Amino acid sequence: MSTLLSGAKILLECLARENVECIFGYPGGVTLPLYDALFDNPIRHVLVRHEQNAAFEAQGYARATGRVGVCCATSGPGATNLVTGLMDAMMDSIPIVALTGQVSTKVMGSDAFQEADTFGITRSATKHNYLVKNINDLPKIVHEAFYIAATGRPGPVLVDIAKDVFQGNAQYTPVAEIHLPGYKVYNEGHGGQIRRAAQMMWEAERPFIYAGGGIIAANANNELRHLVEALDAPAVCTLMGLGALPGNHPNFISLPGMHGSYAANMGITHSDLLISLGVRFDDRVTGRLAAFAPHAKVIHVDIDPSEISKNRHADLPIVGDVKRVLPKLTAELKELESSCRAKNAAARQAWWKQIREWKEEHPLVAETSKTEIKPQHLMAEINRLSNGKAIVSSDVGQHQMWCAQLIRFDEPRLWLNSGGLGTMGFGLPAAIGAQFARPDKLVFALVGDGGFQMSIPELATIVNYQLPVKIIVMNNGYLGMVRQWQTLFYNNRLSQVELTAFPDAEKLAGAYGFKGRTVETAAEMPKALEEAVREPGPYLLNVKVSPMENVYPMVPAGGAINEMVLRPPQPVEV
Repeated sequence: MSTLLSGAKILLECLARENVECIFGYPGGVTLPLYDALFDNPIRHVLVRHEQNAAFEAQGYARATGRVGVCCATSGPGATNLVTGLMDAMMDSIPIVALTGQVSTKVMGSDAFQEADTFGITRSATKHNYLVKNINDLPKIVHEAFYIAATGRPGPVLVDIAKDVFQGNAQYTPVAEIHLPGYKVYNEGHGGQIRRAAQMMWEAERPFIYAGGGIIAANANNELRHLVEALDAPAVCTLMGLGALPGNHPNFISLPGMHGSYAANMGITHSDLLISLGVRFDDRVTGRLAAFAPHAKVIHVDIDPSEISKNRHADLPIVGDVKRVLPKLTAELKELESSCRAKNAAARQAWWKQIREWKEEHPLVAETSKTEIKPQHLMAEINRLSNGKAIVSSDVGQHQMWCAQLIRFDEPRLWLNSGGLGTMGFGLPAAIGAQFARPDKLVFALVGDGGFQMSIPELATIVNYQLPVKIIVMNNGYLGMVRQWQTLFYNNRLSQVELTAFPDAEKLAGAYGFKGRTVETAAEMPKALEEAVREPGPYLLNVKVSPMENVYPMVPAGGAINEMVLRPPQPVEV
């Protein structure tokens, strides 16, 4: 027999049935009934210090596990503070469910205290959203929200719940099944297209695999590796896809695109078949689209049919889940191998020889200096300590690009960053969410001095829950990437990019009750990092790096990806 429960308790029962272990949130007037129900509920609630960070922490949890992250905020400003985090999750296809309170149905539309049109505001920032006005609709909507967030192309879903729905009582009946006639997920891929794709792969002389965040979203890293090895083709992983192929795999080249390696960008440019897996042909990868892979036919596998031929025409489209499509594609490759491999064997050997020459000609190098700390040196030391096993959560800017270039990840869900939206302030709260999700892991929050100062309040969250997050601030005294663009493209007119004040790391960390220090010399930096890692609790390390260092290679805006600036402009000899 069904039980009479309040709306708040019905919501918590639904969350329990979705195996939710943790909610990141901040209470307020409209959500008080929910927080009262949480008081003696086993679901853990993490009290953040700003609602935007609740969304980022839910993302960190989701990115590190593949499970749906959950965040919660009250009506009005609480809900609007979530919007940046929702849009960030939308751009990067991260599954989160955001629960927001709304004013009572009787006063909706009257400009009641802390009323905002959360449903309307978040429509373009979510995969789907709901406004719950009837308590009887609540269980069905909550389970639909989790289903939509996690299936197909993942994304954020918002459930806005009126206060009188929280307060009301109803008979709770578990939802047996989800039925959404207008929501179609294409999983299997077309068999004929898969067979044709395998034939094209063996016919190609210069195949190149371009793998993205869709591989990680689908948990298809093993399937990707099997395909790469069956074809023995060079492969790159996008900013969102790093870790999909182990960083030490012999076929892995690097990151492609604006700050990708010379070998990656030249490989794409000269390929005759681009095998695109779970990617969206983002402008930061393609550069000038008309010049992207100009000699290549394109195979595009993606679960979202709207991405097929959206930016780059797909000569052979396959709509499906890469986790299900890639094993079929690998099986077809192996079936055709005996009759096809020998035909292009010499051309394939020449192609690999060329790729290796490009890698040797312009490698990604971790520069060092005896007089100052090079940012690349800092990344190399973090790479040494993480050994491909630690979670690295990055903010946005120069440090993010150096991370992606120089830190290697042996498995997926270790590299967390705001890729599509490029949100400053993301790195620290995402690291918190990841540490909650995977308490066994070493977690670095590798942030810039700009982004860190947008998320300093979350130091209280770290201390409150005694999270051993290692916060490494790459401090160059500037909004580094903005400064780089002003230096290179705006005649070095440095407008409003210098960060002249930064807190003393030891005093700031000490004020919150944990350890911190500032490092200013290259000689002490490696030992300081080791000290931070050994510390059983949190640690704040402020590393002062070369202030005017630029990220190279770099493709200027509007340039083709083979038109890279490989090094700083050299002085002209007179």
